[in-house]
Amino acid sequence: MAHTELDLDSILQFAIKLALDLVTEVDKAVEKFIVERIREAYPSHKFIGEESYEGQQITDEPTWIGDPIDGTTNFVHGFPMVATSIGLAHKGVPVVGVIYNPFLDQLWSAAKGRGAYLNQKRKLPITGSSKPLASLGQALIGVEYGMSRSPPALPRKVATFEKLTAHTDVGGKMCHSLRSMGSAALNIVLVASGGLDMYWEVGAGICILEESGGRCFGGKTADLSGEVDAKLMDIVLLQNEKSLDQQKKFAKEFYDCVEDFDP
Repeated sequence: MAHTELDLDSILQFAIKLALDLVTEVDKAVEKFIVERIREAYPSHKFIGEESYEGQQITDEPTWIGDPIDGTTNFVHGFPMVATSIGLAHKGVPVVGVIYNPFLDQLWSAAKGRGAYLNQKRKLPITGSSKPLASLGQALIGVEYGMSRSPPALPRKVATFEKLTAHTDVGGKMCHSLRSMGSAALNIVLVASGGLDMYWEVGAGICILEESGGRCFGGKTADLSGEVDAKLMDIVLLQNEKSLDQQKKFAKEFYDCVEDFDP
């Protein structure tokens, strides 16, 4: 198959079947399973996985990005916010994304230009066409503490969370609340579904998010252009020029609260 003639419908169905077929319990075993199935169907494609990353870069070549168990700590504890995520990037752009939560039997999927769906039937966002939020004070925000629990990262994260939640009388944004799900993939699809307004912290979820009307933005010091490999913050609003401007304003308001550190 020529790289410029990707059959996204066939690839999407293949990725959906792949996600639903996953039954193994260990990261490396699951990743090995994913890689073998992809190579059988698309032998010329590249693969970047959590267990086999080793500094690989996304290029113009068709590249699959997979996380066999996103939410490993949740998995160990039996907390049902766990997902397998599989995405495809072509020419550096996410074009297919599939995220599956086996505990809740929830499957999110999208192909570029074809929309995003929950369980292949319910079009996202579930909440319908949402109105742009006026400020962070109206937002439910997904955040994670991450792996780094030592200075300077942890105190700065906590300071950021405090700014987002504190009362406006003391300089805070007084957002509705923060949520920590323990799974980056599920945070992103919750934004796509309309359950979260924003997620701070990539892949499979990017295509699903953008097909549902959301946007991905780069890190605090970057322009708000949404590079694939940037630190991402995702917002779901209406997908037109006016709401995109509002999304950028919303993103800037958020990053003004963020302490300077590498999340």
